[in-house]
Amino acid sequence: MASERMPEPWFSFLSGIDRAATAPISLQCIGGFAVSLYYGISRPTGDIDVIEVTPTEAKPWLFRTGGEGSALHKKHKVYVQIVTVATVPYCYEERVIEVFKDQFQRLRLFVLDPYDLVLSKLTRNIEVDVEDVKHLVRSQKLHLPLLEARYNEELRPYVTGPVDRHDLTMQLWLAAFREERAAQSGG
Repeated sequence: MASERMPEPWFSFLSGIDRAATAPISLQCIGGFAVSLYYGISRPTGDIDVIEVTPTEAKPWLFRTGGEGSALHKKHKVYVQIVTVATVPYCYEERVIEVFKDQFQRLRLFVLDPYDLVLSKLTRNIEVDVEDVKHLVRSQKLHLPLLEARYNEELRPYVTGPVDRHDLTMQLWLAAFREERAAQSGG
């Protein structure tokens, strides 16, 4: 997992949001920010993808304060991206992990657990997402039957669009990881 101290420019950027906040605010983060800062993949990212802001009425304030084009964005060259469409498992909120605790007074950051984070990347499935998924499956030693079960029970029933495409992507990912693990174990 990530070190205790949040790296720059993220610490200074989020400290600016924390100082500007007049009440507690929580962000549920996905994407490259979560994968790189908490799960340790070494890749750059210029934004924090946020799928939930609590309280909800703080979203416009957060966008003005730390969104693309804001003064904090211009100063630190990173920004908050409030994601309006995301495909995540149904009960993901029960499993979010608080990260970088006690670094801010009013701001609390959460990331999805590694299984839910993998599943959040299924719909888009571009190269950077596939690399993130590989990293998470390998580094977190994900239990593939649990990943498949969570897909079938908590994501698949709620997918909009071509479910068969999601099924195929999931099966290809699982087959590739099973093959890789079999090769590593010698059988």
